[in-house]
Amino acid sequence: MIDKMKVACFSGHRKLPEDCAELRTNLEKAIISLIERGVVFFGSGAALGFDQEAATAVLKLKEDYPHIRLVMVLPCPPEEQSLKWTNEQREHYKKLLEQADKVRVLSPRYTKWCMLDRNRHLVDCSAYLICYLREQHGGTFYTVNYAEQQGLEILRL
Repeated sequence: MIDKMKVACFSGHRKLPEDCAELRTNLEKAIISLIERGVVFFGSGAALGFDQEAATAVLKLKEDYPHIRLVMVLPCPPEEQSLKWTNEQREHYKKLLEQADKVRVLSPRYTKWCMLDRNRHLVDCSAYLICYLREQHGGTFYTVNYAEQQGLEILRL
């Protein structure tokens, strides 16, 4: 059993600003601040947008912090999660999964609720949530509220 104080997860929108430089910088700073507090495991839901930005940032930071681990938590099998994505998006996704320290698939097939289940799983296994929340509705809004209810420390970008 892993100590939750060593685990952080991410939640954010699929649609990001065209210029993500500031977001990437703030994301990296947030991850480093948690590494310095003893966080080792970083869970990403692998969705387009913020989840994949976060996974990419963790992989980049592994160069300086080789002890950290990226855990990709998929709501359903990779071919189903990426079914409606472009070939370029699928290739990037595949590379992230290959570089992850662990890939966990929560449901054997896509269901109406598998994304929600994935988000709840990420929160339930974590002490920290790094989020990019700009809309007061949708999956990220729900996940941040759920994380607050569960007592996670939330780092808002």
